[in-house]
Amino acid sequence: MPVADLATAALRLLEPETAHNAAIAALRLGLAGRQRVPADPRLAMPAFGRTIALPIGLAAGFDKNAAALAGLSRLGFGFVEAGTVTRRPQPGNPKPRLFRLEDDGALINRMGFNNLGIEGFAARLARTDRALTALGANLGINKEGADPLADYPALVAAVAPHADYVAINVSSPNTPGLRDLQAADRLAAILDAIRAAVPNAPPLFVKLAPDLDEAALPELVDMAIGRAVAGLIVSNTTLARPESLRGAARGEAGGLSGAPLFNRATRMLARVRLLAGDRLLLIGVGGVATPEQALAKFRAGASLVQVYTAFVYQGPSLLPRLAAGLSALLDQYGAATLAELVGRDADRLAEIAP
Repeated sequence: MPVADLATAALRLLEPETAHNAAIAALRLGLAGRQRVPADPRLAMPAFGRTIALPIGLAAGFDKNAAALAGLSRLGFGFVEAGTVTRRPQPGNPKPRLFRLEDDGALINRMGFNNLGIEGFAARLARTDRALTALGANLGINKEGADPLADYPALVAAVAPHADYVAINVSSPNTPGLRDLQAADRLAAILDAIRAAVPNAPPLFVKLAPDLDEAALPELVDMAIGRAVAGLIVSNTTLARPESLRGAARGEAGGLSGAPLFNRATRMLARVRLLAGDRLLLIGVGGVATPEQALAKFRAGASLVQVYTAFVYQGPSLLPRLAAGLSALLDQYGAATLAELVGRDADRLAEIAP
């Protein structure tokens, strides 16, 4: 078994948040080494004003403080999204707040935007070489004393010189009232405030909740297009609890990620694609653990895909498996490039049961 896989298995013997902190420390110290991921030019996608050689990235939530970006970049991710970071440091919710549902291939978290604040985050982002891997900054508001119309512009201004793109997080279920900001009028006001304060902001993305009322999607998509948003990230964790869950922690409060989220997030992604066409760049996230699941996200409309829970369980070896598997699937479909398949199956996937 490769050393990275042994390390991943060993980390799972620890309490989840302790294991997470140990992984970040190892990555920060360079102990994870460098991983060669098969390079296939057919998989490359244009995004953020550059070419993403492997359109598989790491979702926000893993490296909240931009502490291990160099180590993560060396693992072969096409892009890495750091955060969520808030304007002021905050401890997050009481522990325990992260739970494994291993039999379900899932996690539940109610972390609550625990982070060290934007000042140090921006400084660490500035020190990270973006030549190897595109970097995104996921931005949120504090639990207490927040002013979204002031906080989001200030956050964007702090990271603008150092990030390839910015993700506006209005969809975490663990900050009271945050998801209310997904309403089209409230989100439009935030975006207008950002544009006024940071006219040269990097490409702006908005991260949506999978529990959003589908009836709200048309207005939300139209607003995003009208405000020159670069794209949408679909989706965040869910508050839903499928009856199929078997893990002992299935009743814990918080956002559910991993395999049980796949259908719900993919259905929403496909519906957004049908509304937006190619006017928005879509990033598909939620439940991707295999090449077939990654391809389904692309066929639903994503130009880029993110992983999180599968990376926690499978470790760095997930990336070469996904890359090699996607190349093999292109051969199977007779496609010259992965880009040819983007949105190809949105009609069907928009109807899958969540």
